[in-house]
Amino acid sequence: MVALYVILGLLGLLIAVLLIRTLCFNPKPQKEISNKEIVFDKEKVVSNLQTLVRCKTISYNDHTLEDEAEFRKLIDSLPGLYPKVFETCSFRELPDRALLFRWPGKSDQNPSVMMAHYDVVPVNEDSWDKPPFEGIIENGVLWGRGTLDTKVTFNGVLFAANHLMDKGFIPENDMYFAFSGGEEINGMGAVNIVNYFKENGITPALVVDEGGAVVENVFPGVKEPCGLIGIAEKGMMNVRYSVKSGGGHASAPPVKTPVTTLAKACLNIIQKPFKMHLTKPAAEMFDTLGRHSGFGLKLVFANLWLFKPVLDMICKASGGEMNALVRTTTAFTMMEGSNARNVIPAEASLISNMRLNPADSVASATEYLKKVVNDETVEVTVLESFEPSPISETDCDSWDKVAAAVAETWRGCIVSPYLMVQCSDSRHYRDISRHVYRFSAMDLTAEERKTIHGNNERIRLDCAARAAEFYIRLLEKC
Repeated sequence: MVALYVILGLLGLLIAVLLIRTLCFNPKPQKEISNKEIVFDKEKVVSNLQTLVRCKTISYNDHTLEDEAEFRKLIDSLPGLYPKVFETCSFRELPDRALLFRWPGKSDQNPSVMMAHYDVVPVNEDSWDKPPFEGIIENGVLWGRGTLDTKVTFNGVLFAANHLMDKGFIPENDMYFAFSGGEEINGMGAVNIVNYFKENGITPALVVDEGGAVVENVFPGVKEPCGLIGIAEKGMMNVRYSVKSGGGHASAPPVKTPVTTLAKACLNIIQKPFKMHLTKPAAEMFDTLGRHSGFGLKLVFANLWLFKPVLDMICKASGGEMNALVRTTTAFTMMEGSNARNVIPAEASLISNMRLNPADSVASATEYLKKVVNDETVEVTVLESFEPSPISETDCDSWDKVAAAVAETWRGCIVSPYLMVQCSDSRHYRDISRHVYRFSAMDLTAEERKTIHGNNERIRLDCAARAAEFYIRLLEKC
């Protein structure tokens, strides 16, 4: 009986602790932000972006498919679109379509770098409701490839700088505008810019590239818009799984064929996902946004020391971005076998695209795959890879500048760190800055986000203008 009372007492104590922690898990106090109104030429923002969209700057891995004249057309249009920038800044073109501007500040000790890319992915024009490179405006919307990814931020940076220069503003520190014309194909433009910084002893105090945005309905139980700023991005590796055999006629198949062996390997990997790792970007996101959830979810997020297995199950069940935040993911994307319907292949292969959690590495992920496949006849080969980025600080002046600019531009949104699950050129800055932040200066619906790299990419005109406002606010702080 005494033991029972002890158990009941401990259980009551546990429940009390959980409830107290949950009731105290309230939204964090917001830092004071400026109420300053930014007045600028919104029509000029849109017309500039329209001009950029009309440049067919499609990048291909096969460079013979690219139209170099369209890239030149965009570059040659910039002095007319942003005249003060070219009057004030030094400008250089680096190899592989890299563009670098330097805006001298009062000091060169803590420079900032604003990034974007001006190349775009290919389009299937027949599947678009509007032509993708004519810059058509209808019903308050600008249609075109690159409107979201990322000519909007390319334009936002240069318009903001041009606007501030026109008013006589001089930044406290040097400002660099670093643009790539080959980001979509992992080109060397951003690498060449970073090498220039290294060679000239330039250490950025702040780097801002594409990444998160202001979005709604992305976190369970949170109704307010969320301004998500990536403080790290996942690594990537493409992996081939191949099996060889003697081939043969399909009329008398052996017990094991390359295809059945690969099918088993694929199933093993899917059924045994990578371990959950609650790294700083996800942990800080859960700690920030979880405080705005309903009571049931608050109970989980306030007591992850106990409910981490519950969170793991929720993420596995939901899949998508929630699951991608906490583990290395595997997506099988390509298959190849026999070139005849009645022939057992002499060799078959699968390809998976992996996105590496910051707690994993290319080496550890490869070892795990081999362990889970557990078949020496399956050759596991890493085709391309790069490691997860370092995790940037959030308790620092650089973070505060970006977070404040987001909060001031999209009033009422909850600003939060997060883990970017896609890749960006900002990963190349890993050796020269620990203050790299990934934020695409837009407020986007779920439908709009789906058009990135898809059909009918388009942007609301007020969204394009707000991107420029964000950069005006941010540049003033730097």
